[in-house]
Amino acid sequence: MQHLAKPFLVSAALCMATVLPAHAELDVARLKAAIEASVEADYPKLDALYKDIHAHPEIAFQEEKTAAKLAAEMRALGFDVTEKVGKTGLVAIYKNGDGPTIMVRTELDALPMEEKTGLAYASHDKTSWNGRETFVAHSCGHDIHMASWVGTAKTLVGLKDQWQGTLMFIAQPAEETGSGARAMLADGLFTRFKKPDFAFALHDGAFAYGTINYRVGIGSSNSDSLFVRFRGRGGHGAAPQATIDPVMIAARFIVDVQSVISREKDPTEFGVVSIGAIHGGTAENIIPDEVLVAGTIRTFKPEVRAKMLTGIERTAKAVAAMSDAPAPDIKITEGAKAVMNDPGVVATAEKVLKAAFGDKLRPSPPGTPSEDFSEFINAGVPSMFFNIGVYEPERVAAARDGSGPQLPANHSPLFAPVPKPTIETGVAAMTLAVLSTFDQHARGK
Repeated sequence: MQHLAKPFLVSAALCMATVLPAHAELDVARLKAAIEASVEADYPKLDALYKDIHAHPEIAFQEEKTAAKLAAEMRALGFDVTEKVGKTGLVAIYKNGDGPTIMVRTELDALPMEEKTGLAYASHDKTSWNGRETFVAHSCGHDIHMASWVGTAKTLVGLKDQWQGTLMFIAQPAEETGSGARAMLADGLFTRFKKPDFAFALHDGAFAYGTINYRVGIGSSNSDSLFVRFRGRGGHGAAPQATIDPVMIAARFIVDVQSVISREKDPTEFGVVSIGAIHGGTAENIIPDEVLVAGTIRTFKPEVRAKMLTGIERTAKAVAAMSDAPAPDIKITEGAKAVMNDPGVVATAEKVLKAAFGDKLRPSPPGTPSEDFSEFINAGVPSMFFNIGVYEPERVAAARDGSGPQLPANHSPLFAPVPKPTIETGVAAMTLAVLSTFDQHARGK
């Protein structure tokens, strides 16, 4: 939609934001009020961008139209934009004098699944994925992230009298496959462009809008993909004695592998094995030659991960041996590493966010999903990854006390954030986090 590419108007409220003396303490209350007034004035355009992206999602490394929309928005704000970094990613740079370079990341991709929210702007798009046609939906909330990202960029440009340095806004492809951050780094993200001094990212989740969850240290899980091909000897379903049944072997593995979690792993340490796909056979009366089992492994600590991988492999071989079947083909592919939030970056942002949001800023345990934002952290960029809520506080309270239904979480076909308060919180929180870091540097702390 062409009107989405026009510059966002800098609201009168933002133009009237406090112009502070050099190195003065941030007046958080006045800044937050100015940010909120600006977002309120410009929200119709952010809403249109969000709903357009939501209705037309694209999966990993296919996000060409999505990236083009964001590139147009950022150019209209005065950013120098480079497209096709890491296939479909983009890098937007805005220089404003001497100071640190701060990176803000959003994701571009959606999920290969059908949306069932019934929203007026719901996605009905389809694409080809792994050789088959599939629906596509922003059921993880990356569309919220993109709208907040653009809103934050606009707000920070409007507040450029408050900071000095460089903004490095990146839109990353293929977060869902855990390969987009690596693709951007391999394409020279930190060599073609200046390596940032600090970085921020956010993610939405199924808790009350207006609230922010954060943590120091471990913020997400390690991720590994599991593929096991069990081979047997096919035959007639009425004569199983003449076969080696790989369906039975696969079923035994799916049950027995959970003993690695319950009996081999320290019960106080996090670790999960979830089987998400089973492929085998063509008809109800034919025992197939082979069955493929695919799953995901999540952990926080390297030593727990190592123990689990050893146990999973041993279990797969054992269940095949029990049926006198050939040894299975086992492939475990390392995915994203755990996000590690930098204590110094978190402490700086925490002070400002606490002043702005009060008890709606809450420390939380690590999230069990995985996140390839860790690739940038592991490349040496001190960072903070935090979460924002998406649902009405009343619905969240009712779900918590059992008086209302459970709320759909990320990756559910029913996941439906309430856009306006969620995006407003995302813009305010990210803008203040970035400003806090610029301010800390300016005051030499």
